[in-house]
Amino acid sequence: MTITARQALLDTADRAGGGRFGNLPEWDLSDLYAAPDAPEVARDLGWLETECAAFAADYEGKLAGLDAAGFLNCVHRYERIDIVAGRLMSFAGLRYYQNTTDPARAKFMADMQDRITAHTTPLVFFSLEVNRIDDAALDALFAANADLARYKPVFERMRAMRPHQLSDELEKFLHDQSTVGAAAWNRLFDETLAGMTFDVDGETLGLEETLDLLTDPERPRREAAARALARQFQGSIRLFSRVHNTLAKEKAIEDRWRKMPSPQHGRHLANHVEPEVVQALRDAVVAAYPRLSHRYYALKARWMGLDRLQVWDRNAPLPIEPPKTVDWATARKTVMDAYAGFDARMADLAEPFFERGWIDAGVKPGKAPGAFAHPTVTEVHPYIMLNYLGKPRDVMTLAHELGHGVHQRLAAGQGELLSSTPLTLAETASVFGEMLTFRKLLARAETAAERKTLLAGKVEDMINTVVRQIAFYDFESRLHAARAEGELTPDDINALWMSVQAESLGPVFEFMDGYESFWAYIPHFVHSPFYVYAYAFGDGLVNALYAVYEEGDAGFQDKYFDMLRAGGSRHHRDLLAPFGLDAADPAFWDKGLSMISGLIDQLEALEGC
Repeated sequence: MTITARQALLDTADRAGGGRFGNLPEWDLSDLYAAPDAPEVARDLGWLETECAAFAADYEGKLAGLDAAGFLNCVHRYERIDIVAGRLMSFAGLRYYQNTTDPARAKFMADMQDRITAHTTPLVFFSLEVNRIDDAALDALFAANADLARYKPVFERMRAMRPHQLSDELEKFLHDQSTVGAAAWNRLFDETLAGMTFDVDGETLGLEETLDLLTDPERPRREAAARALARQFQGSIRLFSRVHNTLAKEKAIEDRWRKMPSPQHGRHLANHVEPEVVQALRDAVVAAYPRLSHRYYALKARWMGLDRLQVWDRNAPLPIEPPKTVDWATARKTVMDAYAGFDARMADLAEPFFERGWIDAGVKPGKAPGAFAHPTVTEVHPYIMLNYLGKPRDVMTLAHELGHGVHQRLAAGQGELLSSTPLTLAETASVFGEMLTFRKLLARAETAAERKTLLAGKVEDMINTVVRQIAFYDFESRLHAARAEGELTPDDINALWMSVQAESLGPVFEFMDGYESFWAYIPHFVHSPFYVYAYAFGDGLVNALYAVYEEGDAGFQDKYFDMLRAGGSRHHRDLLAPFGLDAADPAFWDKGLSMISGLIDQLEALEGC
């Protein structure tokens, strides 16, 4: 029996409650729709088509003439359309990610994308007309109606695109062709990865299981997994190169038409963050490479008795760390205890995820790799996807995604248009949840060796979140800059990848042949260009926040919940002000990075353990 077939049997056992990790939960998507052919799906699609057409008939060419009450009614109707379209696409997308190799699910999602894109094309005028309204006239509408003024942040973000707005015809064209542009290449990428199998010492594994072996206690097993990954990535490198070349060129063309000053600028606008703040973060992290990743990995090499580390040693457990499998019940209790220890309200918000089918945890054939928390729409609730394999790091992933879920539930009170948090702040609650869980485990450590293991695991997670993600950001920046000069060969992209890997990981690493292709499986480069700096932003922000918490800041929990409830309704400067923090201050990032270097200091003190 192949490992893939055996995996299917194990998953069946897991769902029955007798699996390796206990009873792993699966999604119950019925809070969205009961089934693809449920009458509510057809009803909502019909309503969406009719209402989008009616909205355009009622408001196109007339926004500038509306009074405050009329404009508020217009916004409410627009928001309702957003909810219905979001509900349909959330259902289609979540079903698809459960099994991306199922043709019926792929077709349903593609059909939903096509129909919703067609139905919502009449709405393109809305942002274009809003951006043509005079500033003074719009401010007068906000001053006249407090309920309308609540939506001001939505319009501020919309109007930030004014210098980059195209003609009405071109904007409609871009909207119409979106399903055969980036979205189609995204699907090709997802389905290619989901369909890949890897031969590891005669066993056939999926991507998630093979990546998991990079943390295996046995070094030959890790090496075999790394080489299997390299073989498959190299075998498909021309396809992955085509995906990246096409998406980068498509983005460059649109950026040129929109007069974007840089490939990153659109992401900064969407995140409502100033380019200089992101640059300060990037520069601070790169300057800290020697005292963070370079220093830590040199320590790790000594602990492992090696002169040089290979890529398959990067996330290896320490030699003193006993192999450990964490069942689902223990993972749940660990995270929930940490959340409740911070504030009972956080545990109360997290509990339904476990009890109501809001988590899909098991590794299954065709399931999308990785983990995420999807907010769906504010009238429903978020759903969390994991690929749980019982590793201690999987417990931290649960804490991370559950933090997103709590954040999304709290922000839902803002309503559909204001609930979405810019990516720079979207990682706050997730990384904070990880920190709470780590601190709870560290407080329980009974021996110096256990403390060392926990500290090393946390440092590695932080390096992966900060150093690795900024290296990813630099790779993307270099890739888009190079693509502007012409088509990139696979070797060109490989060279860009290796340039940032050597710089960020440090001189103790030796890179195997084939590692140069490991850029190929990173989904963020394909789905969300320049997303990755949000992880480093979130980690630095949480480190600074946690330092304030540890200092005993009065009313910290209430201020923290207020920040999460704000969703996208306030700028990061206003959200951090109650804690005495300012992300625009270069010292802010040094404060966060100092927490990582402080943990490495503690590890150096434990080096003899």
